[in-house]
Amino acid sequence: MRIEEILEKEKLTRDDLITLMKITDSKELDMLYKKAYEVKTEEVGRKVYYRGLIEISNICIKNCNYCGIRKGNCKTERFSMSKEEIMKGVKWIYENNYGSLALQSGERQDDEFTDFIEDIIKEIKKLSNGRLGITLSLGEQSYETYKRWFDAGAHRYLLRIESTNEELFKKLHPQDGKHTFEVRKKCLEYLRNIGYQVGTGVMIGLPGQTEEDLVDDILFYRDMKIDMIGMGPYIIHKDTPLGQEWEHIVLPKEKRVELGLKMIAITRIFLRDVNIAATTALQGLDSHGREKGLLAGANILMPTATLEEHKKKYLLYDDKPGIEDSVEKCRDDMDMKVKSIGDEIVYGEWGDSLHFKRKKK
Repeated sequence: MRIEEILEKEKLTRDDLITLMKITDSKELDMLYKKAYEVKTEEVGRKVYYRGLIEISNICIKNCNYCGIRKGNCKTERFSMSKEEIMKGVKWIYENNYGSLALQSGERQDDEFTDFIEDIIKEIKKLSNGRLGITLSLGEQSYETYKRWFDAGAHRYLLRIESTNEELFKKLHPQDGKHTFEVRKKCLEYLRNIGYQVGTGVMIGLPGQTEEDLVDDILFYRDMKIDMIGMGPYIIHKDTPLGQEWEHIVLPKEKRVELGLKMIAITRIFLRDVNIAATTALQGLDSHGREKGLLAGANILMPTATLEEHKKKYLLYDDKPGIEDSVEKCRDDMDMKVKSIGDEIVYGEWGDSLHFKRKKK
């Protein structure tokens, strides 16, 4: 079946998705991206929602083999923002009318951290009179912890599965009994059952990863009733086991960007009304990566509002873009990128997932 015929089908099969994922011809790629943008326009509009991102700490109890803030990386300067520092960023996001923010950090599961996050959520609600939407990306937690944070006012949670190929998942994580696929999946189920808008995602372009693996990731999003997707191309961090092992075998930048854009486009076509982020990793490999992501079907951007003195310390991978920029420059650059392609930035709204809203009806 020709690509044009597949793109006009009402329901796509796994084989259809694999055919789309294996596209390499430039004209066919353009057709794929155009179709995804049409679906985006039809389902969620030519609208882009900001999530002001505050990276509150790079202290982590986990030791993932790919991550720059892994517990075992002794070269990383550790930090944890105080409540006052976090609220300074929150105030800037609120005053700049972003509508929503995201709190991200390395993983901790101790009572002090749980209490601290609960307090911060309540303070955000108080400062913004309940107007700021709150996304959390704080790793694996117990059902009780997730529930406490939800009850305090958080309503979206991003927990990336990283890969649904369990052999790849094992490669990405040390086999110490603390990094298991089953626990990660169970956490996503906890989040959905509590009532969060649930987000997940994968790394794209990993050595050994196939087009079939990526399609199965998309099918996982469907089967797990995921509301928002945050996924991006893999970028090494030189001070990690996989960064050193994969340095000379990782796919070329252009290929990883292409795969990243195909994942956005095919996910948009297949799942239609979910929220999809154009991630920083795309920008890290291509100076126009975010714009290309929006044109391939993404509708969420996460401009950083992390304090400048801490930005350089929160490096999950090498060559992260924007770490020298002020929050104002990050905002202005992103505004310019969105407007350059004709999309509309929606200020002052949460930008909740339509997929989530429609499920609730």
